[in-house]
This record gives sequence, structure tokens and C-alpha cells, in this order.
Amino acid sequence: MNNDIIRNIIIEGHDTLSKIELYQRPVEFEAAGRYVFVGVRQAGKSYLLYQCAQNLIAQGFPVEQMLFVNFDDERLLGMTAADLDTILQQYAAMYAHQPILFFDEIQNIDGWEHFARRLANQKYQVYITGSNARMLSRDIATTLGGRYIDTHVYPYSFAEYLCAQNIVDSRELAQSNWQYGNKRNRIIRAFDQYLHWGGFPELLLFNNKRNWLNALYNKILLGDAIKRNNVKNEQAMRLMMKRIAENIRQPTSYNRLANVIKSTGINTTTASVIEYVGYVKDACIILSVDNYASKFTERASVKKHYFVDNGLLNIFLVDGETSLLENVCAMHLYRRYERQLYYYNRNVEVDFYVPDAGLAVQACYSVGDEDTFTREINALRKLDSVAGLTTMQIITNSDERQITTPEGKSISVIPAWKWLLL
Repeated sequence: MNNDIIRNIIIEGHDTLSKIELYQRPVEFEAAGRYVFVGVRQAGKSYLLYQCAQNLIAQGFPVEQMLFVNFDDERLLGMTAADLDTILQQYAAMYAHQPILFFDEIQNIDGWEHFARRLANQKYQVYITGSNARMLSRDIATTLGGRYIDTHVYPYSFAEYLCAQNIVDSRELAQSNWQYGNKRNRIIRAFDQYLHWGGFPELLLFNNKRNWLNALYNKILLGDAIKRNNVKNEQAMRLMMKRIAENIRQPTSYNRLANVIKSTGINTTTASVIEYVGYVKDACIILSVDNYASKFTERASVKKHYFVDNGLLNIFLVDGETSLLENVCAMHLYRRYERQLYYYNRNVEVDFYVPDAGLAVQACYSVGDEDTFTREINALRKLDSVAGLTTMQIITNSDERQITTPEGKSISVIPAWKWLLL
């Protein structure tokens, strides 16, 4: 590895960290913590590194003490784990500080986790990002030995989306005035954009959002799923993703996905589909939710799959408002509850269930049709009769009301734009 290239990258990193303007996301960093940030590309992981570095600079640390390296830099192609120590050596030849380390997309270097463990043992302060959920796998976690704090990074929540566009600020969100007057109207208009195009931070800068999202999706699928895993049957994986998007509201078995692909004349197997789903989950494009009521074997093979951002889902859909609403609900709940989130399907179908919180949520774009409304309410009542729910909610696009069931329990009908901010 060329030493001059490494030195140039170190100097350029100082310029990047000191000059870039950013929206401060609501993340609190432990003063002595070491972090691994993992999430889909363009979710804002790099900006969390910038945010952390700028906070340290504001506390009086010199920018020269920051060592920022982006391993997506084409000048680092071919770098191996054995070369990583060269970065420290070149920094030591330039500065007397013990550097604070910021390593972006380090998963590009096979074996990075052993280097990261050594840095922790040597008491370096380290911040790492990656676009592959495998970075949080059991094997890597064992290697790191609890020395790092794992943090999932998602595209903007709706609250962050509003703050980043100066529609509201965090102080206003802590109050209730945003629900009324002109502010309410601006929030509702912003929600329509968020519902359809999602919350990737950089997307806010572009007018042609579909083109940007298509380019991002192809980069993730080709680079982080297909190429990284040496997938030979690219067309089968693309068809699988299309089917998952079109079937976002329904439980889907791996066997069913394989049969749908084979029906188009493309050869694949259920085992291959299981691998493909694993690859796109590793690339942080989708996440899966299990049926709480299933037996173990069925739970492993039949799941509901959601996209990590509504913009990525929307590029597959035509008039997909109902699916988009359920997806935005899924992501909101998953941010809060992660693997505690389930759906429930046994004699009754409920979209989202969090047993530890006694929470059940139905996503229904409109409850204007009386039969639909009755079906959603009865599903919640049936689950309540066996689970003893604490909170029951129906999330809609715009309908709002409060229902009291014959059993004396309350069901809240809440528009999504409001629910996402509560």
C-alpha cells in the first residue's frame, strides 16, 4: 500500500470532518465508548461519524487528532487486513497524538474485526461503520469480545425528516402544538412525501427521487448482495425482491417464493431462495417479522418481509399506498422494539404484536368502509381476549377516532402522520 496515498487520505479526512455541514441526529455517544454502526447504504452512518468528530472538536479536541478513512475510496482497492496497521504507522509519522479513529465501510476489508479488537485492547477510541448486518454476527461479536457498542442506523424517522427540513424542531416535537394550525398542514404534506419516498438523508437534495432510489437499490443489490456473495443467478434474486415487494402485507414462505420464480422459467431452489433472503437482509435492504402464534418450524420458514425504507419499496409499486402505510408502520415499530416485534396469525390476523408491551397494531389505509372497520376492530378484540392487551391501535392515512369495545376496552384510530410523532 502506497504510503503517500495513506497520508493524503488522512489530510483529506481532516478537511472533510472540519468543513462538512450536517443535521445533528438525536444520538448520544458514550464518552469512552467504541461503536460499530451498521445499516443500509446512505442511511447516514458516515454522517454519524462526522457528527461525533465535530462534537469532539467542539469539546476542544484538535481536528488533527481525528483519523478518518473511508474504505469505499477507490485508492484503497486491494487493501487487506495486513495493510490496516499501515494507516496507524503513517499517522504516527505525521502527528504526535494518539488518534481517535473513524473507519467508514470497513467491512470491505476481510478480517477487519481482528484489527478492531487489537485497537480496543490498545485503548484507542474507535468508531466504525459498515453496510452489512453480518458485521453484527455471532462470530464477529465473539471476536470483538464486547469491546464495542453495536448500533443500528436507519434512514430518517419521520420526526428526523421533519427536523432536517426545518418543518419542526425537537423542542416543538416535545410539545403538542405541532398537531394544530398551519404546522399541522405542513406536517401532513410532508408525510405524503415521506410515505412515498422514504427518509434517506441525501434524497432530500434531489428532485428526481425515483431515479436516485433506483440507482441506490441497484448499487446495494449488485454490490452488497450479488457481487459480495458471488450470486450466479442474478435474475432469480431480482424476481425474488419484486415478489417480496408486491407481497409486503402477506406472510410468505421460502418455498412459495421459489415456486413463483420457477413459474417464470428461471431455475432456482428453496435452499437458494433462503440464501438470497439472507444476503439481502445482510445488505440491510429488508427485515423479517415472525408469526408469534407459529410453531418453531413454521416460524423459521414463513415470515413477513418489510423494506428498511419506503422509498426502496415504492420503486416496485403502482398505487401502493396500502402497502406503503403498512411498511412505514413496520419500520417505526421495528426501530423501537426490534426482535420483540411480531405479527399474529392464528384464527385471527393482526399486523403487529409486541407481547412484552401488550401492544397490537393494525395498519389500514382507510376505515371508511364499515366492513373493513369492523374486521379490524374484531381482530384486535379477539387477540385481546387471549393476550390481555394494554394498547390497541388502528393506524390510518387520515382517519381519527376513539372506540370503546363491548368489553370496555379502548381502541385508538390514529392517522399515521400523528402516530409517527407520538
